[in-house]
Amino acid sequence: MKTINDFSELNIDIDQNVAVMEINRPPHNFFDFELISQLSSACDVFGERSDCRAIVLCSAGKSFCAGANFGDGSGTQHTRDRNTAHLYEEAVRIFSSRKPIIAAVQGAAIGGGLGLAISADFRVTCPEGRFAANFTRLGFHPGFGLTTTLPELIGRQKASMVFYTSRRFKGEEAVEMGMADMLVPLADVRATAIELAREIATNAPLAVVATRDTLRAGLAERVAAATAHELKQQQWLQATEDFREGVKATSERRVPNFQGR
Repeated sequence: MKTINDFSELNIDIDQNVAVMEINRPPHNFFDFELISQLSSACDVFGERSDCRAIVLCSAGKSFCAGANFGDGSGTQHTRDRNTAHLYEEAVRIFSSRKPIIAAVQGAAIGGGLGLAISADFRVTCPEGRFAANFTRLGFHPGFGLTTTLPELIGRQKASMVFYTSRRFKGEEAVEMGMADMLVPLADVRATAIELAREIATNAPLAVVATRDTLRAGLAERVAAATAHELKQQQWLQATEDFREGVKATSERRVPNFQGR
């Protein structure tokens, strides 16, 4: 079993029965397989520790998590697909965490970064927070289980708006539509998340875990099924001209000119 000292991408502290798990890839905290694997393994460690009753997931830098970093695009399509499949397998483990998670979203939670934020039980954010599933703007299909988790959280109609438009929602809008739970000033985001975690941690730990197990029953399995379908859709869309145009337009900071092919 790993210990809290085994995670090079994370800063971890446990105090008053609350574990603070900080992603340390500033400024934008892009994720890859290694980071998601460390997050899921850390959740496993916290799940076995009696001195941890709740977890705060936060990030160093400007963004909470601005999405995925899959390298320079080198390697075969098969290799890239396999890496993504392995990443999704690790992501499902986060949804299996035994302890409640509160995400402190101090900046952008974009694409897969939104999926990571929504893996938590609660989200604390601020006016500077930004929430977006920008996949269709890239000519891509949503991933990280979002096609299951987002509709379950905010409803199918609102989730459709998020996916179809690729719009960025500010912190106030995210709270209003249910993507986030609490809105506080930027300087208070992490402290408020820790305060909420400590409030949860004052309750009977076995009762909290049992109640959470009931409320989230089958969630990891639904996410696993969703990511399997999402990956299939992502695979064929990656071969389209629209995907290449979406990525190019994003890097050039211009409106994409999609052709439907």
